Amino acid sequence: MNIVATERAKQGTGASRRLRNSGKTPGIVFGGSAEPLAIELDHNDLWHALKKEVFHSSVLEMDIAGQVSKVVLRDVQFHPFKQLVLHVDFQRVDASTKLHLNVPLHFEGADKSPAVAQDKCIVTPLVTALPVVCVPSDLPEFITVDLSALQKGSSFTLKQVKLPKGVVAHVRGTQNNPAIVSIVPPADEIAAPVEGAAAPAAPAKKGKK
Repeated sequence: MNIVATERAKQGTGASRRLRNSGKTPGIVFGGSAEPLAIELDHNDLWHALKKEVFHSSVLEMDIAGQVSKVVLRDVQFHPFKQLVLHVDFQRVDASTKLHLNVPLHFEGADKSPAVAQDKCIVTPLVTALPVVCVPSDLPEFITVDLSALQKGSSFTLKQVKLPKGVVAHVRGTQNNPAIVSIVPPADEIAAPVEGAAAPAAPAKKGKK
């Protein structure tokens, strides 16, 4: 995906405010062997690009005065209540440096699984993206998660996700195999009484005074 930017000459709070008023968004490009570079981008183009999933999870080609470099989106600052992008950060990447990036998960096949088709379970994704590590050439636009084999009473965790070649999941914390989806039985099964369970005792009758 391509993006066009211009080198930003003036910096500071006042300059950034005037830039936003003119329909531009201030930003910065950092990383690699070059010095950080202050840039500006067309706000409308950037706003529409940010709505696309691929813009957040792929290597972008940034054109600055005819020179194209590969970058990834690192941070976006939005106005608290206006539809306005205040600032955007990009990081330069090269072919040999591994990326740490969140890749969207696309779930499919749940409606055809025994858990849903036969047992009427409710399947709910618990995460929408997966942090991964890989070189730019191996970075997938998204990762497909096949749920067609889900069974009632089973679980589906990170280790069951088939990752593309060269891609490694990078999950932090003590739980290295977290659940990816929730499989819940139908509500009527949850509410049904257990067979053989004792019936609740009838309330005691009040005696006469």
